[in-house]
Amino acid sequence: MNPAEAYILKQPEPYKSILLQLQTIVEAVAPNTELLYKWRLPFYYCNGIPLCYFNQSKDYVDLAFWHGERFEEYKEHYVTENRKTVMSLRYKSVDDIDDKVIVYVIEQQLKINTNPFKLILKPKQSKR
Repeated sequence: MNPAEAYILKQPEPYKSILLQLQTIVEAVAPNTELLYKWRLPFYYCNGIPLCYFNQSKDYVDLAFWHGERFEEYKEHYVTENRKTVMSLRYKSVDDIDDKVIVYVIEQQLKINTNPFKLILKPKQSKR
């Protein structure tokens, strides 16, 4: 079992069930993704580009993603507080999950197909 899967399975309920449901949806919409463990969180990568990640925190689970400012639909579902570039969909129970919102976000991320870290990180300045 890889560390990302272990992260998901070791979470207490209801968070484990939320994460498993999110995992199922992401993998159904983007079957060519790879689940990796980065920065102590499960990240989905597609063609070497980060697609989204999961984070269980406090009393919720976030499905976090980049480029949300480009998405036209479901803006009322995005959590952006105290964040510069990342947005998320936040869930406190499996019943809160709306498949069509997640499908939309993942499909939009796949269309953009740009590494968010290249946009966020500033290039190193050369010393003269």
